[in-house]
Amino acid sequence: MADSKPWSPDSWKQRTAHQQPDWPDRGALDQTFRNLSSYPPLVFAGEVRALSDHLAKVAQGKAFLLQGGDCAESFSDFRADAIRDKLKVLLQMAVILTYGGGRPVVKVGRIAGQFAKPRSSPTETQNGETLPSFRGEAVNDPYFTEEARKPDPGRLERVYFQSASTLNLLRAFTSGGYADLHRVQSWNQDFVANSPQGKRYADIADRLSQALRFMETIGIDSANTPVLHEVEYFTSHEALILEYEQALTRRDSLTGDFYCCSAHMLWIGERTRQLDGAHVEFLRGVKNPIGCKVGPKATVDDVLGLCDALNPDNVPGRLTLITRFGHNAVADQLPKFVEALKREGRSVIWSCDPMHGNTFSAKSGHKTRDVAHILDEIRNFFAVHKAQGTCPGGVHFELTGDAVTECVGGSQGLTEEHLQERYDTTCDPRLNAKQSLDLAFLIAEAIQELQQKP
Repeated sequence: MADSKPWSPDSWKQRTAHQQPDWPDRGALDQTFRNLSSYPPLVFAGEVRALSDHLAKVAQGKAFLLQGGDCAESFSDFRADAIRDKLKVLLQMAVILTYGGGRPVVKVGRIAGQFAKPRSSPTETQNGETLPSFRGEAVNDPYFTEEARKPDPGRLERVYFQSASTLNLLRAFTSGGYADLHRVQSWNQDFVANSPQGKRYADIADRLSQALRFMETIGIDSANTPVLHEVEYFTSHEALILEYEQALTRRDSLTGDFYCCSAHMLWIGERTRQLDGAHVEFLRGVKNPIGCKVGPKATVDDVLGLCDALNPDNVPGRLTLITRFGHNAVADQLPKFVEALKREGRSVIWSCDPMHGNTFSAKSGHKTRDVAHILDEIRNFFAVHKAQGTCPGGVHFELTGDAVTECVGGSQGLTEEHLQERYDTTCDPRLNAKQSLDLAFLIAEAIQELQQKP
């Protein structure tokens, strides 16, 4: 049942808000909120509606959702080439999925706003000293000192300005020719070019180039066909710090609806999806497409309740359920949810997050993930949907364009001994570009198998 209580951008304050920082200076927070409320929106209602239209096609099985990017963005790693390389990896993956899977790919980055992280404990203890946990650079610093770990609301304004700069660069790349399909060969980054995945990607690029040359001979080229020259690329992040999200919520002048203009798509995490909680209350009232993480602790009633609260009108593409069970549990856990929502006629996008359920600690103490486990969860995710006759709509990754060594396995054969070579993340381990392409080829093959008649 839809929530009949009136909604406003601040009605979430009447509910319990989990995973919020313990801001020491409420006056400074209030001033930051006023400043953010006066700034221009980061994204626009028309862009959000365009994404909603694309996601409706994903919900109907006519497109595929590729969502990926940093675990947590950093103020210190704010470089044009880093932004470009994150975009490049997603574009490469999208080419593989589109060509191999035969469906349009909706590209949504975890970028331009992914600066806050939920934590399993509000404090952290090292060598007998206890300090507040690192909650992402929207809140505090990762360094283990009292001053670094003090929550500072002024950081939220820095999030806004860095997100605005990132969006500006992304829009330039995606509309200024960088994403032109004629450039698919140049997207093959140097450190991928000599790898097995790079060679497979180069083969696809060659075939696309041949097709493009044929199209040019009959008068279809980038100059008169924008779809070959530009790409639609959308942003997303976990809507965790509710003061920030409320401050960037605007009423659309055309429709009168409220949109959270911090990103095109927002999601609720596993730790903040309480049906009577503040995050569900806030996001039920904005018109953005919404994601919600669903893990092993969820029940069928929980998920049906989330559908009632976040998508009461059963609009295709409005709600994406991002499952994160782990490779050993997905085959047992996912079917009951798929069966229940299918039986109830609920329209949702099913997306697989194969990262968070597969995290473990290496002997060195580094948190890591095994690409083999990630692959297993994806395979099992597709197998469940094939058995149920439902649509596996998307995937959700933590990845980077940098040559990091944070996840083990993949065609590179990274082991735990390699982790210390380049472990750059401030939070959770990310796939590097080579490992990301491994996954893209697997997913394309899984989509092809799904489309084959029995």
